[in-house]
Amino acid sequence: MFISKAGYCICKCRKVQLKIRNPVAMLNEMLARFNAKPLAISAALLFALSVAIIITALGFEHIGGYKPCPLCLIERKAWYIAVPLALLALLLYRLDKLLLVKLVLAAIALMFLVNAGLAGYHAGVEWKWWEGPTSCTGDHLEQLGGGAGGLLEALKQTKVVRCDIAQFRLFGLSFSGYNVLASLFAALIASLGIASSRRGNL
Repeated sequence: MFISKAGYCICKCRKVQLKIRNPVAMLNEMLARFNAKPLAISAALLFALSVAIIITALGFEHIGGYKPCPLCLIERKAWYIAVPLALLALLLYRLDKLLLVKLVLAAIALMFLVNAGLAGYHAGVEWKWWEGPTSCTGDHLEQLGGGAGGLLEALKQTKVVRCDIAQFRLFGLSFSGYNVLASLFAALIASLGIASSRRGNL
């Protein structure tokens, strides 16, 4: 009886070890695949990430009711542009135009670095670290309303979304804060694809 229980415990422990090792093995397999074809994998990951970000943003807007401010709409453009660029990179890869693939990925990396900077600026506006655009910040709207009587009320009716108020925060980060992280991650994916291809893997 004791031997059978001991054997059961050993089998159970091995199953637990296998479950722990599986994620590590999956990660190693993903890295191996990435190193095998870094340009193609980078383009595919950028395409998938961009589509996921766009769907998430539209979901928060149309389902969650979080209306984007003017800066949010500008920050979205990078993700919209990245979709056709990533598809172009994949097409060029299939045509064996590897130099052009690297140039497209470099353009994507640069674009997302700029977008990360813009999103960081937006986050700073939300935290009141510096002033934001006069077209969508509270001080400007209040000045217009004070000087023109009912103009402020008219602006309210048009539902101007302010750039200096975070509509949503999770773990201390607003949409713009998460956009900084996502944009930097996208730039990293593109950069790693280019860097890994220089080692002889394409």
